[in-house]
Parts: sequence; C-alpha cells; structure tokens
Amino acid sequence: MGRLFGTDGARGVAITELTCELAMNIGRAAAIVLTKHKPAGERAKLVIGKDTRISSDILEAALIAGIMSVGADAVRLGIVPTPAVAYLVKEQNADAGVMISASHNTVEYNGIKLFAGTGFKLPDEVENEIEALILDTPEKMTQKSGTEVGRLSVLEDAAEKYCRHVAECADIGKERKERLKVMIDCANGSASKTAHALFNRLYCLDFVVVNAMFDGTNINDNCGSTHIDRLAERVVEGGYDLGIAFDGDADRCLAVDEKGHIVDGDRLIAIISAGMKEAGILKKDTAVVTVMSNLGFHTYMKEHGINTVCTAVGDRYVLEEMLKSGYNIGGEQSGHIIFLDHATTGDGQLTAVKLVSLLTHSDRTLSSYNEEFADYPQLLVNVKISADKKGLWDKNEAILASIKEAEEALGADGRVLVRESGTEPLVRVMIEGKDAALVDKYTNMIADTVKKEFA
Repeated sequence: MGRLFGTDGARGVAITELTCELAMNIGRAAAIVLTKHKPAGERAKLVIGKDTRISSDILEAALIAGIMSVGADAVRLGIVPTPAVAYLVKEQNADAGVMISASHNTVEYNGIKLFAGTGFKLPDEVENEIEALILDTPEKMTQKSGTEVGRLSVLEDAAEKYCRHVAECADIGKERKERLKVMIDCANGSASKTAHALFNRLYCLDFVVVNAMFDGTNINDNCGSTHIDRLAERVVEGGYDLGIAFDGDADRCLAVDEKGHIVDGDRLIAIISAGMKEAGILKKDTAVVTVMSNLGFHTYMKEHGINTVCTAVGDRYVLEEMLKSGYNIGGEQSGHIIFLDHATTGDGQLTAVKLVSLLTHSDRTLSSYNEEFADYPQLLVNVKISADKKGLWDKNEAILASIKEAEEALGADGRVLVRESGTEPLVRVMIEGKDAALVDKYTNMIADTVKKEFA
C-alpha cells in the first residue's frame, strides 16, 4: 500500500482525514499525471461520479476545483455506481475517471478511486506517481488562470447509459415458465439511482426494490450486502425466489436463496462459472479468486471441471491475473466479481444480471445450486488498531507466536490467514478448518493477541 492509496483508492474519515484540501490536491495531481501525454493545446477531460454519502458533495466540489485549476475539464456524472464510472470513462472518451465512495464502509468514511481512460483502476506505479506529486513536489502542480482554467459540464443521462450497457449483457433464457420474484436491496447507496431502470429492462423479473431512499446519512445502515440478514428474512416471508444485495457503491453483490440462505461471492463465482462452462464461454475453464476463498469452493470447482487460480486479497490482484492469463471471470468472497468480457472492474448489478440470466435457463431454484456446496467452518474477526500501529502486526513476536501455535494445532486440516485491511485501520484474522471448535478457539486467540498488542 502507498502513502495515500490503499488497495482500493484513498480512504478515511471524511473531511477530517480525507480532507477537502487532500481531495483538491488529488484532483490536481490526477489530472496532471493521467493526462500528461495530451497534445499541446488539447484539454484533458475527467469524469467524476459519487455515492450517496452526505460528504460526497463536499469532496466532489473540492475534486472538481482541483481538476479545473490545472486546466483540465470536469464532467459530473452525479450519483452512480463505481462500475458506471469505469464504463463511462471509455464511453465518453475521457482521459480519466474519479469515483467518490467508501464502498461498504459506514457513512463517516469516504474515499477517492481513480480510473485510467481504459476503464481500469490505476496500476501501483501510477498511483505512486500521483502520491509523490502531492506529498513530495506539490510546487510542480502548476495552476492555470484566466481562460486557461478547465470547464465543468454535466452528463445528465449518465445512469441511463450505464443501465443500458448492463442490461445488454443479460442472456435471458426461455426455459423458466414463470417470472422470477426478486427482492433487491440497494443499501441506500448508488444502486438506488439505477436498480429500477436496470431491472425494468429484464422482462423475466417481478421485482421490488428496498433500501433505496437515501438521505445522505443512511448508506449501508443495517442494510445492503454488509447487513444481509434482514433481506434473508424478508425473502422468506414474502415468498421470493431470491434476494440480491448491493453495497454502497454497487460494485459488490451478494444473494440469498428462497430459503434465506446466503449465497456469497465464492458461491456466485462458482455457480456462474459452471453456467459459463456449460455454455462454452468460460475462458480456459478457469476462475480467479483470492486466498480468502473457502476450501469448499475449491472442492465444488474441481467437481465441475473448473480450474482455480488464487491471488492476494484485493480485486486489483484478481484483475491483474485475469489480464495476464486471459481469464474472463474472477472475484472475491465479499461479492466483488469481475466479468472481463463486459467490464473492467467489479460490478454488483452486472453480477445480479448474470445470476438472474443463469436461473432463467432452468427451472432450478437458487437453493438447489447453493446446497451443492459444503463449506469448511470459517471465522473472520476484525480487530481495530490505532493509526500508529499500521503496517507493524507481522513484526510483533506475540502475534507471530499465536499464529504459529494455531497453525500447528490445525495442521493440514485448516489454514490461518492474518492480514491488514487496505481500506480501514483493521487487522483481519481468518481461520478455516474441519473442526469448528478449533477454528473458533484459535481465531479468537489471535484476535485477542492483536487487540492486546495494537489496540
């Protein structure tokens, strides 16, 4: 991780950590670095989207001011999902895209994600160049004056353009005799602006949208993919065929089946990959996942003749592997799934469209797919750490000793994964194994040690 940018952009408590000044400087530096190869006299263009947080308007204003102050043009997309920015930066022939969002985090946080003109997130070396300009040589961010400053415009139909694109990726089958009855949870976030327009285009659905009444303060508030239990209850109570939940910026998707059981990212990747393989469109019969994926996922994939490739945690590492090796599906257990044939980043609503399309090609219930999995017991505990302890957990002798003890106790029947979050001041402790009691015991033992040493 860099000095400003983590695994998913710059993120922090809005206004006090992710300040207006920092947002303005990110706008300036991004405009300069990402558009430095423009022909002389030709203006650069950056598109800017945001989620529904109360702080997003403030940071948007600061970013736009920074972009325009160095002579680049800014195009406001308004409230849109993160993948809409990745799509529209190409559709609008822009030089770069910016998304203001802290994704699944609570309302006090916000973040800034940068996209190249290709629609892909920036590689580490480019983010490092932007960081260096802001932190080391700010005097090089030469500002313009008079008629040389940038201009601001608004893309009024940004959400509509994105919805049209995602709907075109659907492959609706004719096998299902009745429409699917679906409940869609928008997390009071970006999907609130797109879900109705998108899913109305799919004639195979009878759907209802919930948690789409955002007020700036209720994003991810006991709803969406981070709080999916209530959706599960409502799906069962209402007799729905499935429920779909997005996070704040709609780049993630989780589902629940008609029995109220959660279908996480692992299961979505596996189910959809198997459908792609059957249709002959799964490239190299392979899916890319991270080291967080459950051992039950790998068993399922092997049984279906699908290869798996594992990367470090983070969608950027999944994407790098997909691009390098020519794979077309990959993602994370959290529900961040990339369909490289259609998108350059994880897209929750595209994932939902792919899942719905799959179900229309058979009369099977979602639970019949879900029940094919046999997950190993897995426990994840997040430990909040103080800011001055970031980057130090793996140098602490007490923590390393507790990890070693757990690994020896679990042996070949389990695995231990401890890592620092790339977006929050957290150390994540995850253990998976055949024995649930041992998993619980050693996960909490390591977490308690981290808390004692670093909280």
